[in-house]
Amino acid sequence: MDNSAVKTPGGRYLFSQRLGRVFIYVVLILGAFASIVPFVWMLSASLMTRNEALSSQLTTKQPLLERFVYSEGELDELLSENIPDFVKETDALGVHELKMTAREYANQSEIYWVADDSVYRGGLVNYLFAWSEGNFSEFLTNSVQITFITLAGQLIFSIMAAYAFARINFPGRNLIFGILLSSMMIPGMVTMIPNFISITWFQRIGPLQWFDNWPALTIPFMGSVFAIFLLRQFFAQIPDDLFDAAQIDGASHWQFLWRVVLPLSKAPILVLTVLSFIGSWNALAWPLLVTKTPDWRPIAVGLFYFVDAEAGSWLNFQMAGAVVTIIPILILYFLTQRQFTESISRTGLKG
Repeated sequence: MDNSAVKTPGGRYLFSQRLGRVFIYVVLILGAFASIVPFVWMLSASLMTRNEALSSQLTTKQPLLERFVYSEGELDELLSENIPDFVKETDALGVHELKMTAREYANQSEIYWVADDSVYRGGLVNYLFAWSEGNFSEFLTNSVQITFITLAGQLIFSIMAAYAFARINFPGRNLIFGILLSSMMIPGMVTMIPNFISITWFQRIGPLQWFDNWPALTIPFMGSVFAIFLLRQFFAQIPDDLFDAAQIDGASHWQFLWRVVLPLSKAPILVLTVLSFIGSWNALAWPLLVTKTPDWRPIAVGLFYFVDAEAGSWLNFQMAGAVVTIIPILILYFLTQRQFTESISRTGLKG
């Protein structure tokens, strides 16, 4: 028998298998590259000067942060009398600038930041400028409150509804659940109209202030169909033997939910927490619709107004503001990365 005739099909199969793996790796690498490049560029542009950002450079030449310390009164001298060392050769000093004090010149320039008798220069100054000019501290506080109120309400109502659909037999259960699932096909922008009409109606009949307040920003999103569906599917996989044993011990539905179901459901609850946090944190259209003042507007709205106010020529500050808004999401991701990845990979419970 010819050995080459036997080995050729197997060799072709191994070659095609390796070629398929190489193709998959290339596609994954290209996808990762396409996903990471915009983020890296945003981070790099946030540390650039205005001219560097407008020139489409990939990296900045300025340091991350430089500090220049002066004795009392040195910053109040005129530039025509003494030019401090924080002023670089690239700074264009005209007749108007020479009539300023060093402090006035640093304050009116976007590349410097003055604090007491110190002047800061570098990429991180962009973040100080964006934080101050965009009033991000107020918007950040609003977003934290809105996000946690929405997340707490969504977890409470979604867990109870999902348990009812998974463990309690009542008339029309499957029909109601099917109607809920069908509502997931409706675009989110379409639901804004009935939500707006609903809070308008509640505003008229109740004492609670809905518009320009936390109820309008949180209550319409506490009932999440996706959250109910996700938890219901997981709750339904919990073995019936555990429920029967709990009933024999005299446990009620509340006790079974609290002592058995929730401890076993940490994975989907973590997934729901992360996704709900991101969705609430990034909300923009709805807060613009139901708020008129900055008192309860979230950070996404703050970034929208900051970008609009700074116009296209201040690209470095816009990118710095964008980085500021995503820092909490990045922190949440790094804290839950491992648990989130493991929970996504789980498909059920072992009997």
